[in-house]
Amino acid sequence: MLALLLAVVLSTVFSLALTPVFVKLFHKLQWGQFIRSDGPQSHHSKRGTATMGGIVIILGTLFGYFVAKLISGDSVTVSGMLVLFMMVGLGLVGFTDDFLKVRKQQSLGLGGWSKIAGQLVVAVAFGIMAINFANSNGLTPASTAISFTRDLNFDLIFAGPFVGYALYLIWTSFLVVGTSNGVNLTDGLDGLATGATILALGSYVIIGFWQFNQSCFNPALTQEVAHKCYSVRDPLDLAIVAAAIAGALIGFLWWNTSPADIFLGDTGSLALGGAVVALAILTHTELLLILIGGLYVIEAGSVIIQRAYFKITHGKRIFLMSPIHHHFELKGWAEVTVVVRFWIIAGLLCAAGVGLFYLEWFYR
Repeated sequence: MLALLLAVVLSTVFSLALTPVFVKLFHKLQWGQFIRSDGPQSHHSKRGTATMGGIVIILGTLFGYFVAKLISGDSVTVSGMLVLFMMVGLGLVGFTDDFLKVRKQQSLGLGGWSKIAGQLVVAVAFGIMAINFANSNGLTPASTAISFTRDLNFDLIFAGPFVGYALYLIWTSFLVVGTSNGVNLTDGLDGLATGATILALGSYVIIGFWQFNQSCFNPALTQEVAHKCYSVRDPLDLAIVAAAIAGALIGFLWWNTSPADIFLGDTGSLALGGAVVALAILTHTELLLILIGGLYVIEAGSVIIQRAYFKITHGKRIFLMSPIHHHFELKGWAEVTVVVRFWIIAGLLCAAGVGLFYLEWFYR
C-alpha cells in the first residue's frame, strides 16, 4: 500500500515540477507541433507548441515506480516490468514518428504501415514474454485464454499448441495496435487523451488492488468467497504501476490543458495506449477494455465509419470531420466544452467497466 501511494505522489510531483523544464528544452531543440492543413482553423494557432510530452510521462512513471519500490523495500515484479516494457517500447515507436515530423517539418512522420510494423514488433515481444516467467504458483503474467472480467472458458490453445500460440500472438497484437492507435486518435484536443487515460488507469488501480485482496493465494481469504478468487500474477504491482502512470499524467495535465504548453505527441499517445492495453491483458480483463477504454473505441470507430462511408458513397461524409471530437468543434462547440464532455463520457464508461467487474465477483 505504501508503494502505491508513493508511486502516485512521486510521479505527480516529477511531471508537475519538471514539465516546464522540458517545454523550454523542446523549444530550444525546435521540437514543435505541426498542424494538419485540413484541420479546424482554430488549431493553426497551436503550431510550434512543444510536443513529445510523452517523454516527460515515461520518465515520471519510471521515477515514481522505481523510487517508490526503493523506499518501500518492495521488489519489482515481472508483470510491472512488462507494463513498462510495453509503454517504453511503443513510446520509442511514437518518438521515431514525432522526430521525423520535426525533422521533415511536416505533420506526417512514419508511414502508416511502418508505424504498425513497429507496434507489432513490440506487441509480439510482449506477448511472448507475458506467457513465460511462471512464479512459484505456476502463474504467468498473461494467459492464452480470452478474458472479460477474468479468463473465460475459451482458451486459444484449443487449436493445438502451434496454432494456438499463433492465435494468442495475433489476438495480443490486435489489442495492442487497436488500443494504441485509439489513444493516438483521441489525442487531438488539449488534455483530452490525458484526462481520459487518467480515468482508465484509475480503473486499473481499483481492479488490481481488488484482485490482490481477492487473490486465490491470499491466506486471509475466507471459505465463503474463495470460489470468487482471482488467479492473476502480481495484481498489486499492476495497481502500483497504473498509479505511477496516472500520477505522471495528473502532473502533466496541469500543463497540457487548454491552452496547452506541451502536447503528448505520438511518443505519449502510443506509450499510454500500450500501458493501458498491457494492464488489460495482465489483469485478465481484455474484453472489459471496450468499456474502460470506451472513449478510444468511439474515437477510432468514428474514423472507421467515416472512411467506410466515404468510400461506399463515393465522397459523402457522416461527420464534418473525424475523429469525432473535430466534428463537434466544427459544429461550433468550444474546445474546452468538447474535452470536458468527452471526459464525462469516458468517466461514465470507466465507472460502468469497474461496476461490471465488481458485479461479476458479487454474483459469482
